[in-house]
Amino acid sequence: MSTTERIHVTRSRANPGGMDVTKVIGSEHEPFRGRKPPWFKVPPPGGPTYRKLTEMVRSEELHTVCQEAACPNVGECWERGTATFMILGDTCTRRCGFCNVKTGKPTWNDPLEPLRVARSVAKMGLRHAVITSVDRDDLPDKGASAFVGVIRSIRMQAPECKVEVLTPDFQGLDMPLAKVIHEKPDVFNHNVETVPRLYPVARRGSKFERSARVLRTAKEMGGDEVTTKSGLMVGLGETHEELVDTFGQLREHGVQVLTVGQYLRPTERHLPVVRYWHPDEFKALERAAYDLGFDHIAAGPLVRSSYHADEHVKQDRPGAGPLAAVGAG
Repeated sequence: MSTTERIHVTRSRANPGGMDVTKVIGSEHEPFRGRKPPWFKVPPPGGPTYRKLTEMVRSEELHTVCQEAACPNVGECWERGTATFMILGDTCTRRCGFCNVKTGKPTWNDPLEPLRVARSVAKMGLRHAVITSVDRDDLPDKGASAFVGVIRSIRMQAPECKVEVLTPDFQGLDMPLAKVIHEKPDVFNHNVETVPRLYPVARRGSKFERSARVLRTAKEMGGDEVTTKSGLMVGLGETHEELVDTFGQLREHGVQVLTVGQYLRPTERHLPVVRYWHPDEFKALERAAYDLGFDHIAAGPLVRSSYHADEHVKQDRPGAGPLAAVGAG
């Protein structure tokens, strides 16, 4: 082979970089179109609040991770009147093996987006808003300025609403992180997603140590004013012991709130599900995490990082969930 000949590398997320993932997660896994366990049955979305929020998001030209990542809880959460807004477009610069958000070269960078997000938060009457983004490694500050803009805009348009940000790792740079923490979000969330051993197949381009350091630095910068949070998924071949060890590392890095849910394969070009964890196993993970000293843990098959996020921290306003303005808009 000549030195100029290009070696083909697959673009399938199930084989990142052309690697043989079976060497990491094994050859036994659940069939893509196989029957899921009964605890995954959820009603399809389509209620009146869901339709109303769908139209609001569309009219404001916004994106939600609920839709882009094909979240199984979209019907329940949107009927509660809550959604997780995804800023900086719908195209990610990374290609994680589990994620359904499209990847490529982003073009979206609208300076008015923070104002539109805040306007929607105010219309929805939220008491707790979650703001996330795609990875934007193409931007000089990795997208931190957009988070700053959204936090400031929500503080102006919906001052009683708590703000949770779910950020990328900013490639481990301190300055973008410092810009976000300076705005004192009520919750700073960065998901490590999986155990360190599975990073080469699940989070190619990311590093567990870097993500853990981001969480520790966020806590050091924010102090008691900022609650730190992270999340993981199960089903990629990790063990209970590996998960508990990862929980311990997160606690050592100052993480206070933890979420754990089941990975569901979006398409055949994504990583396979090695196995479905039973609800009792999630309860065991929850007990182990509380024993390590976390303030709050949400663990279950359908738990996602933003699922009932308003229940993960103390709220100043009453209610079981976000206070959707029934007749707003």
